[in-house]
Amino acid sequence: MKGPFRTFYVLNGPFMTYPWRILSEVGPIIPDMTNSKLLLTQSLLLEHSSHGVITAWRLEQLGVPQRTTYRRCQPGGPWTHLLPGIVLLSRTPPTARQRIEAALLHCDHRGMVTGFEALRFYGLSATLKTRAVHVLVPEGHKFTSANFTIVERTKHFPEPVVLGGVPVAPPSRAVLDGLRRVRDFDLVSATLLEALESGLCDHHDLVTELDSGSRRGTALPRSVLRRLTDDVRSVPELDAVALWRSAGLPEPMCNVKVFDHNGRFIAMSDFWDDEVAMAWEVDSWEFHQKGALFAKTVERNNRYTASGIVVVQTLPSKLRSDPQGVIRDLRAARKWASARPRPPVTVTPARKRSA
Repeated sequence: MKGPFRTFYVLNGPFMTYPWRILSEVGPIIPDMTNSKLLLTQSLLLEHSSHGVITAWRLEQLGVPQRTTYRRCQPGGPWTHLLPGIVLLSRTPPTARQRIEAALLHCDHRGMVTGFEALRFYGLSATLKTRAVHVLVPEGHKFTSANFTIVERTKHFPEPVVLGGVPVAPPSRAVLDGLRRVRDFDLVSATLLEALESGLCDHHDLVTELDSGSRRGTALPRSVLRRLTDDVRSVPELDAVALWRSAGLPEPMCNVKVFDHNGRFIAMSDFWDDEVAMAWEVDSWEFHQKGALFAKTVERNNRYTASGIVVVQTLPSKLRSDPQGVIRDLRAARKWASARPRPPVTVTPARKRSA
C-alpha cells in the first residue's frame, strides 16, 4: 500500500508502524477493496466484533486507522476504550458479557473465566457484586492484569467448562478462586452454602480443591467449610450452631421434620434436641411477620405447644447483637424441658448432601 508510514501511540501503548490512507469526506476504508465496498459502516464493524468488543489490531485490518480508533475513544467519541488495544463499539457502559469478552481477548482467548463471574454462569446468586473479571491462564504466559481484568497465571490449569460460549473454570475451582479474594465471613458462608445446597459442588470436591491448589487466601474458606454440617442451610443457622455449642448443649439435629404420636406433621425445626424434645427456631422478622407467613408461624407454634414441645424463638439479628442472651435463653429452655416428661414425638432427619 502506498503512502507515508506513521506510528500512533494509541490506547496505553504504541502500535505497529503501518501505511495508512483515508478517503476524503468518506472515512476509513478497507485496503484492496473495490470502490463499492470502501465505506465501513458501524453495522459492518459490529459484525466483525464479538458482542460489540473488538481489538484495535482487528480494526486496523478492517481499514480503520489507529488515529481514528484513538479519536473515537476520546471523551465525547462514539467508542469506549476497555483494555489496552481493546475497544467497545459503543459509548454505553459495558455489560458483564462485554467485559468478559474483553478480558478473554486481553488474554488472546487462551484463558478461562473463574471466580464470581463464572459462578453467575453456573446460576449462583450469593456472589460478590463486582465489575472485575477473573481469568486463569497457563503459567507460561505473560498476560497481566489491567483495568477490570484480573489475570492469574497458574500451573494448575483445569479443563474448562463451556457455558453460553464462554470457557469457565470447573465449579469447585470457580468457587474457591472467588472466595480466596474476599474477607467477608457472611459472603464466604453464603457462597459455600449455595454451592452445596444447589448440588453444584459437594463437600469432598471443595476440600480436594483446597488441598490441591494454592493456599493463599484460603484460611477463611477452610474455616467455614470445617464449620458447615450436612444440614445447615443458611448463614444465620451457621451462627446459631456455633452459639448452641457455646452453650454446652448436646449436639443438635438441624432442619428435621417433627411428627406427633399419631404421625401428624408438626413442623420443620431449625434445631432440635431430641433427648428432651426441644425446638429452636431462628425466625427472620421480615420473613415470618408478613401476612400469611405470620399466620403459618403462629400455627406452627400452636402445634408445638399442643404436642408438649418446648420451643425457643430467636431473631437472626440477636445471634450477633446479644449472643450471651441467646445462650441464656437456650440453657433456661433446656432446663425447663428436662424437668418435664418427654412428649411422644418423633423426627425424620434432614436429607444429607453427597459427601
